[in-house]
Amino acid sequence: MKTDMAMTKIAINDDDFQKFREFFYRKTGISFDSNKRYFVDKRLVERIVATDSDNFRGYFSLLRFQASGEELQHLTNLMTVNETYFLREEYQFKCLVDSILPDIIKRKTDKSPIRIWCIPSSSGEEPYTVAMYLLERWAGISKWDVEIISSDIDTGILRKASVGRYSARSVQHVPAPWLAKYFTRVGDEYQICEDLRQAVDFTRVNLAVLADTRPYRDFDVIFCRNLLIYFDDVSRKAAAETFYDALNPGGYICLGHSESMSRISSLYQVRKFPEAIVYQKSLEAR
Repeated sequence: MKTDMAMTKIAINDDDFQKFREFFYRKTGISFDSNKRYFVDKRLVERIVATDSDNFRGYFSLLRFQASGEELQHLTNLMTVNETYFLREEYQFKCLVDSILPDIIKRKTDKSPIRIWCIPSSSGEEPYTVAMYLLERWAGISKWDVEIISSDIDTGILRKASVGRYSARSVQHVPAPWLAKYFTRVGDEYQICEDLRQAVDFTRVNLAVLADTRPYRDFDVIFCRNLLIYFDDVSRKAAAETFYDALNPGGYICLGHSESMSRISSLYQVRKFPEAIVYQKSLEAR
């Protein structure tokens, strides 16, 4: 078993970093700039030690050729950032119930469920916020079935999301009546209720893998917030096309406050609602 002292002897050189960066980009679409070097090196060394690899070369061979892909998944879980909280950028949820959903239902010709996709799921705060907002702020919830699917590449964070237990910081913006209604205090944490847990379907998806994304179709709304900032231009464009294929004609996608679809792809129309700017797939699209 390697000790902490042994960890300090493992070095990631410039060539190692470049090889790993290119490999991880091909596998996930996530691009690490040089300013992320410390973050990447630290996690690589952790996994080199944990797998009893002798050095980067041995570990990199494991990553590339392990048939199960288990180690690549483990490293991916470490490399992804999962910083979020309930009601983050709340204006978009207001836009969902006040502008987006009314537009969608007035065009629906059948009673098929309204489908919402949250990606990345992170630890579940976003999809659970969507569920609470619909229950508390959207009158149409009594008339329409809604399916909420929430996806992430990180299997560890998906397990956490499905459990639904959160810190006080995570729920600090939840209105007191909602907190009392949908959460139970457990020590210093807050457990979300079983009804909400059952309202969200958590799935693992790698946006860079077509076989993963192909089944995701017929969505009315997609929330993809603060993910594309980790992609380069090529990966962003590919993700935009994936979401376009996943949306119904006239469907909407909501991005993070610092992200703009107009700078990524010309496939979408900009929609400026009173609450937020979002992006729409053409009604004539197929």
